[in-house]
Amino acid sequence: MPRSRRKNETMSTLQDAELMAVVLEGRHGVLAAEVAEFFALLHSQLGDDSRSKAWGGVARTVRKRSQDRQYAA
Repeated sequence: MPRSRRKNETMSTLQDAELMAVVLEGRHGVLAAEVAEFFALLHSQLGDDSRSKAWGGVARTVRKRSQDRQYAA
């Protein structure tokens, strides 16, 4: 796969994780990271590693956003 295409896919993945983090925070508040981890574990147990990793990325993004907000306050 060409390097530029991989870079675009990585950016898209990061943007997708950020969007999902925002949606989960809006719907589940302080439990957003736990919800994302639940889906990561569920997909891992179902054998879908790519979705499990994606949800794990969303959980990390939620935690990072929360930490950033705490430091900004």
